[in-house]
Amino acid sequence: MIETPQGSRSELEGNKQTVLAFYETAFNRKDVEAVAAFIGDPYVQHNPQIADGLAGLQARLRQLADAFPDLRVQVKRMLAEGDHVAAHVHAVRVPGQRGVAIMDMFRLKDGKLVEHWDVMQDIPEQSQNSNGMV
Repeated sequence: MIETPQGSRSELEGNKQTVLAFYETAFNRKDVEAVAAFIGDPYVQHNPQIADGLAGLQARLRQLADAFPDLRVQVKRMLAEGDHVAAHVHAVRVPGQRGVAIMDMFRLKDGKLVEHWDVMQDIPEQSQNSNGMV
């Protein structure tokens, strides 16, 4: 069993609001420079397509903005425990496409994002059930 500090309700809600604001700034507004306000030092990245640190994150965000200028993300649900926030996200890179279901997990320290993991899956055209992915 892994033990994590529980955190107060206000800390947990504050961490969730930080993650929501990060998504809005980074992906919907595409304000790559402004994401610096959300990132702690050091920033550890577990996605193999993104380098560690603020510069690595900003480089990836610029690539995404250039390749997908109409990219939009919508956070469907969030869970917070201790210093971690998990977010279930629907990202649509090109309007009209089904998009990608994403599970992101962040670790925060002093109100800043300091570590990130993610798992992404394209939403298929057909499914064996009608439950949806997001």
